[in-house]
Amino acid sequence: MIPQPHDHDSDPDRTGRSEGFPEPLDAYSATVSAVARDLTPRVAALRVRHRRGEGTGSAVVFTADGFLLTNAHVVGRARTGQAAFADGTTTPFTVVGTDPLSDLAVIRAGGDAPDPAPLGDSDRLVVGQLVVAVGNPLGLTGSVTAGVVSALGRSLPTRSGTAVRVIEDVIQTDAALNPGNSGGALADARGRVVGVNTAVAGIGLGLAVPVNATTRRIIAALMADGRVRRAYLGLVATPVPVPARLRDRLGQPHALRIEQVMPASPADRAGLRRGDLVLTAAGTPVHQAQSLQRLMFADAIGRPLSITVLRNDAMVDVIAEPVELDAEPA
Repeated sequence: MIPQPHDHDSDPDRTGRSEGFPEPLDAYSATVSAVARDLTPRVAALRVRHRRGEGTGSAVVFTADGFLLTNAHVVGRARTGQAAFADGTTTPFTVVGTDPLSDLAVIRAGGDAPDPAPLGDSDRLVVGQLVVAVGNPLGLTGSVTAGVVSALGRSLPTRSGTAVRVIEDVIQTDAALNPGNSGGALADARGRVVGVNTAVAGIGLGLAVPVNATTRRIIAALMADGRVRRAYLGLVATPVPVPARLRDRLGQPHALRIEQVMPASPADRAGLRRGDLVLTAAGTPVHQAQSLQRLMFADAIGRPLSITVLRNDAMVDVIAEPVELDAEPA
């Protein structure tokens, strides 16, 4: 079972003004120190042997029976590897499943693993909020950096074979990340894992895959089946404001404008066109790419999907039938 977001009220005090600190610390230092103390033992340093040599990365324990969460690009096509924890314990691991299109992977320790870190909910983050990154940059086990959420809602393009997807709501942070941090934990001030560090985008800029309801569906699929089955519509869309003259009538400020419709795709067969504004899908308002992507899981394959679009100021209803996305291994 995937752990649910940790309850605020059940968390211990993290001010650092109680026992456990040899001398008084300011609130910022006490918070970071408390998160580091709790989370560092739960983040492993990974060594993975690829065809071109050995790779490194990080992973965070998220279940009591030894499942760890990391990046798909860290494990690649490897099926096994070695995990080392901050206390010096090492254990082999097996790869349970990978999903290159979300850059997430689940592995399982072959031996004892520490207690799990609590998973949070990235949808509750706000810009400027304190976050702490724990990983193993440059092979340095148990390194901790802190910073703030620099931006939310960023997009990160990913690819698996010929399939292309955009990871939505990526977390941007100024917490220092270096090679080897990938797969490590990005935590909030209460030590809840709200992201999986996935990329070093530039000096002073790091990105993390969000931990939210969509992520939990991906993790559950990887644990159950070793892969994620996705539905495919065959369109590329971008969020745009609904024309001002129509907002009150439609009751929503944003929609998705279709930029491209793939030939012979379900979207094409349904009659969707470039320039259409997607307002609802399955009866639910669509205002960002994730609104549509979160519908594109296994239970949507082969089932009629009602879509309402705005075309030349007229409402048009269509029925599309998504097919299974044929994504090749990374």
